[in-house]
Amino acid sequence: MNKFVLIMAGGVGSRFWPASRRERPKQFMDFLGTGKSLLQLTYERFSKEFEDAHIYIVTNSNYKKLVQEQLPNLPQGNILGEPVGKNTSAAIAFGCFKIHELHGKSNVIVSPSDHLILDGDVFMKTIKTTLEFVNENKALVTIGIKPTRPDTGYGYIQYVDMPVTDDIYQVKTFVEKPNKEMAEELLKSGDFVWNAGIFAWNTESIIQEFKKYL
Repeated sequence: MNKFVLIMAGGVGSRFWPASRRERPKQFMDFLGTGKSLLQLTYERFSKEFEDAHIYIVTNSNYKKLVQEQLPNLPQGNILGEPVGKNTSAAIAFGCFKIHELHGKSNVIVSPSDHLILDGDVFMKTIKTTLEFVNENKALVTIGIKPTRPDTGYGYIQYVDMPVTDDIYQVKTFVEKPNKEMAEELLKSGDFVWNAGIFAWNTESIIQEFKKYL
């Protein structure tokens, strides 16, 4: 399987101000006291399954040196610098177009650089299942997290009861960061999960969708 991971590391970390600053946002900081930044932990998580040549970082051009310092084993050509920050969809489009241009039709996991994931084995099992699915199906997949509280800081995904295959379900609706009352109702319904912001697809599929909906 022609598989890659695209790690998004361009955010300015404004919600973590004043600890997170524009010149050194949270993904480059050791928030957990492990001696490693969130970006380094994300890279290590994926490096167990992906070769360095198949790991790409999309970030603001101003942060390219920071990425190089923290991930010295990564080929410099795999660090993609955006000239200006245009949020998630533009970063994804840039990264997936570049991977497709260099490697042809490819299966890609897109992940933020600042997630806390405690059970790496379960996470990577989910990643493998997802990659196998998009390798065989023309689909865009988003990973959901079973909610534990009515949190207003996350987007919510409602899914259809009948699975497409294994633990993969068709998305029914999205609810973006609801208020407390709405979040409580979504939790009670039992068919909503938090949107992890981790995606999988084939480069041909996502490029077609960008062209269609741009």
